[in-house]
Amino acid sequence: MKESYQEYQRLCEEALSARVFPGAEEENLEAMRYSLLGGGKRLRGVLVLASCVCAGGEAERALPAACAVEMVHAYSLIHDDLPAMDNDVLRRGKPTCHVRFGEAQAILAGDGLLTEAFSVLAESYEAPVGAGLVALLSRAAGPGGMVGGQVLDMSPPREADLAWLRKMVGKKTGCLIEASVEMGLKCAGAGEECMACGRRYGIHLGRAFQIVDDILDVVGDEKTLGKSIGKDAAEEKRTFVTLLGLEEARRQALEETGHAVSALEPFGERGAFLSRLARDMLDRIY
Repeated sequence: MKESYQEYQRLCEEALSARVFPGAEEENLEAMRYSLLGGGKRLRGVLVLASCVCAGGEAERALPAACAVEMVHAYSLIHDDLPAMDNDVLRRGKPTCHVRFGEAQAILAGDGLLTEAFSVLAESYEAPVGAGLVALLSRAAGPGGMVGGQVLDMSPPREADLAWLRKMVGKKTGCLIEASVEMGLKCAGAGEECMACGRRYGIHLGRAFQIVDDILDVVGDEKTLGKSIGKDAAEEKRTFVTLLGLEEARRQALEETGHAVSALEPFGERGAFLSRLARDMLDRIY
């Protein structure tokens, strides 16, 4: 499992590092690469590659899609960290993009990465696969996905409940994780039954991921996480921990993981990596 993850991660890192961003101005290029190549687990890129293999494809076939997903993820972190949004100053153990380059350059770096992600897909895949990948990624990133989730996160109702939290998390965090799985499957030419199983896996994996993230904000180590902790409680944000308590949050993370693993049953042994990935996520410390 560890070796396979590291190999997928290596493929993502090498492909992202080789990306040229033709025509980019030097300051914009520096800010984009600072955030895109600043470390991280590459979870979403790994999910694209592993899902393609799970459906019988070759990881290299899905590599451009994995890069596109990681570019969109990097853009979302840059914009989420801005003072007008979550106002974070630390990301992956380093100053956030706007702290390092200023707000204007950070906004432009995010814009550049988001736009470049769709260039990668358009250049790398022919129709109908390319169009399908663009549709999946744009839905995940747009107003029905991450943008909508950020809108909800910035203006929660006075009595935000669990249903609201699941909706917000499903859009802000879950949509891109779900799309990562679907894009990998589409690269492999998976049929609708496999796509439906992948969607279910991605939905429950995304929920489990966010629940663990909320737990780590309470019990995690700031140096290990590479970002500020205790921020949710300080800002009185609604999280799975504040609504459910630590123990119930842990129980729900386990339950969501079980649903994710069950969704992989039709894949048989080919789903072993994704199954183990979901289980290992419960014990992550960053």
